[in-house]
Amino acid sequence: MSHDTSLELNPSKTLGYRVVTILLRGIARVIFRPSVEGAENIPLEGPVLIAPIHRSNVDFAFTLFISPRKAFFMAKDSIFRVPVLGPLVRYLGAFPVTRGSADRESLKMAEEVLRRGHALVLFPEGTRKDGPRVEPLRDGAMFVAARTGAIVVPVGIGGSHLAMPVGSRFPRPAKIRIVVGAPIYPPESEGRIARSVLAEKTNELRDALQTVYDQASGRN
Repeated sequence: MSHDTSLELNPSKTLGYRVVTILLRGIARVIFRPSVEGAENIPLEGPVLIAPIHRSNVDFAFTLFISPRKAFFMAKDSIFRVPVLGPLVRYLGAFPVTRGSADRESLKMAEEVLRRGHALVLFPEGTRKDGPRVEPLRDGAMFVAARTGAIVVPVGIGGSHLAMPVGSRFPRPAKIRIVVGAPIYPPESEGRIARSVLAEKTNELRDALQTVYDQASGRN
């Protein structure tokens, strides 16, 4: 499957999208009772990279509560061939990334989303992590932001590790608190971005992510 045919980025909320998200929000409100602080930090227009903490497989679901915008995210291309699940994730704004492809290919796809002026959910930690501390981040999020001019918004999600712990097959009731931090502007560069500048901005994102994660978890 080529990227030209698989990258379908319709920012409008179709009937299918509205039905699915209404159902998911309803279920999530009953099971997780999510609260959101700082939602105004996500702009309603223009490219924005939403950068949540990642402690659970259900973290994607909580991005439905933080902005009225339709946000896009990456999913393995094999998912799109699964009956029911494939159309479902596409309705929710997923676009396929070839399994086993190099990181640069995934970043290229992410750049395309932002260049079209959309909102993109990208976990800056790369994969799901454990514990209260945000470890050193990969520079992928800030690299993509710098190349597209997108602002980066850190998001702390408290309680999701209890909602679906590692090894769980199904979510369980847990109170979820979401804190959206102040936007971080990408590094400016007319040419190639210096590694030192990219590292500095990535550390800034890490610090901001730690702050909102602590707030969402009730640690400060």
